[in-house]
Amino acid sequence: MKGRKPAAQVRPAALQTYRAGCERTWELASSEPDLAYTDQAFPECPTCPHRIEPDSGGVGAVPFCTLRPVGAPHPFAGLAGLLGTLED
Repeated sequence: MKGRKPAAQVRPAALQTYRAGCERTWELASSEPDLAYTDQAFPECPTCPHRIEPDSGGVGAVPFCTLRPVGAPHPFAGLAGLLGTLED
């Protein structure tokens, strides 16, 4: 067919290790800065302090735990430097 562009080559994401607040790790192929673990399959998940309960207004929303790449800074780490400037 004339005028069609060839399909773009999509490279699969590399495997990287993600860590939950409970210190469990998963090796996943993703380039996302964080993921939501919704399975909640471990016995301590219902009482885990890292478990996030969505607002009740979210239709179909389920509790989850945030998984972040091992070695990545916490998303709010940049705010820590502001504390010193606010106290002055």
